[in-house]
Amino acid sequence: MSNSNEKTRIAPVKGRLAVLTPGLGAVATTFIAGVELARRKIAKPFGSLSQMGRIRLGKRTDKKNPLIRQFVSLASLDDLRFGAWDPYHDDAYLAACKAEVLSRDHVDAIKPFLKKIKPMSAVFDGRYIKNLKGDISNVKSQKTLMAKAEALMRDIEGFMKREKCDRAVVVWCASTEKYIQVKSVHRSLAAFEKGLKNNDPDIAPSMVYAYAALKLGVPFNNGAPGLTVDIPAMWELADKTGTPISGKDFKTGQTLMKTILAPGLKARLIGLAGWFSTNILGNRDGEVLDNPESFKTKEVSKLGSLEYILQPDAYPELYGDFYHKVRINYYPPRGDAKEAWDNIDIFGWLGYPMQIKVNFLCRDSILAAPVVLDLAIFSDLAKRAGLKGIQEWLSFFYKSPMTAPGLYPEHDLFIQLMKFKNTLRYLKGESLITHLGNEYYNF
Repeated sequence: MSNSNEKTRIAPVKGRLAVLTPGLGAVATTFIAGVELARRKIAKPFGSLSQMGRIRLGKRTDKKNPLIRQFVSLASLDDLRFGAWDPYHDDAYLAACKAEVLSRDHVDAIKPFLKKIKPMSAVFDGRYIKNLKGDISNVKSQKTLMAKAEALMRDIEGFMKREKCDRAVVVWCASTEKYIQVKSVHRSLAAFEKGLKNNDPDIAPSMVYAYAALKLGVPFNNGAPGLTVDIPAMWELADKTGTPISGKDFKTGQTLMKTILAPGLKARLIGLAGWFSTNILGNRDGEVLDNPESFKTKEVSKLGSLEYILQPDAYPELYGDFYHKVRINYYPPRGDAKEAWDNIDIFGWLGYPMQIKVNFLCRDSILAAPVVLDLAIFSDLAKRAGLKGIQEWLSFFYKSPMTAPGLYPEHDLFIQLMKFKNTLRYLKGESLITHLGNEYYNF
C-alpha cells in the first residue's frame, strides 16, 4: 500500500523499539518469552492482532483482506528489545520458571536469552501493593518521588542507548495497586509535579512510571486497573509532549467473555436479572488481589462493562434492575490457570426465565501476553502517526477504556474492533467500512 494516500502521515518504522515493562512476573515473562519463541519459529503468536489479524479493504467482492501488519507499517518482532523493572531480583528466566505459565521445554529453549534480561530497580511502595512476600529489595532509594521519576527516565534513556533503540513504549505488567480516587494532586500537571517533590502519599508508583515515560514522550499503557493515566495531570502531560495514552486493565478472562456475551443479549433484547461471577487463581496476581484494597481496584474495573453495554437507562424493563456481583478468590494450587464461573439469569418472551452457565478454564497470562504485544506495537504506531493523548481506538484491549472527558466508554467488543480497524483505515486514507452494504443492492 502506498503511503501517498495516508490520511495522517505515519513516520516510517526505523530501527529498534524498546518495550519496557514495570513488572517482570507471569505476564511480562510470558510475553517476552512468547515473542522470542515466535521469532525462532518455535511457536506462533496466536491471539495477536498485530501479528495474525487481517483487515478488509473496499467491497466484499474485492476480496482484499491483507494482514494488518502488511497494510500499515508496524514494528516487527525482530525490532523489539525488552527491559523491565521489578522489586524482585529474579532475571526473566527465573521469573518465568517461578510463574509456571510456560512449559519448561519452552522456557529452557530460550534460557540464555531470558537470563540476560535482568530487572532494573523498581519504584515500589508497600502501601499500594501489600501481599507480596520474599525478597523485594530491588527498589530505588532516592528520597523523593520526583528523584525516582528522574531515575526512571535515566533507566529508559540508558536502555535505549545500550540496546541501540530509536523508539520506546512502556506497558505496565505489575500487580494491582490499592484503590484510590482522584485527589487535588492529580488535577493538574503543576500540582502533580509539586506532589512528586513533596512525596505526596496519593501518588501511586504506577503514576511515577507514567510520568517518567510521558515526560520523555514515550507511550504508556496500563495493564492493571489502578488510577494511573486516567487523571487530568497525565492528560495535560500527554498533550504537552505529544504522547499517546489509552486505557487500563488488560481485557482477559471473565471480562472478555462478558464483552462477548452481553452484546448478544442486548442485540436480541433478552433481559438480565442477575450476573454472578467468581474466580479462583493462584499466581502473584491472585496473591495481591487477596488484599481487600487491591481487590477493590479490580472489582470496580470488572463491574463497569455491563452497565455501559446494556444501557439500563435506555432499556429499563430489560436491564434497569439487574444484580451484578464479582468475586476473586486466591487459591494457590491453581497457579496461573484461572477458573471463572458465571451464572447469568436471563428472561425472554413474556418474561419467562432462563439461565446461562459459563465455566471458563483460562490462563490469564496466555490471554494477556498478546495484548501486551499489540498495545506496544499499536501505541508505537500512534506515536509515529502523531496521535497524542487518549487513544480510544485501543479500547479493544482494555477492561476500562479511556475516553475524552464527558464521553461514556464503549465496552462492546465488536464495536471496539470496528472502531480499531476503521482507525487504521482512516490513517491510511482507505474507505471506512460501515457494513451498510448498499453497494450490492438497489436501495
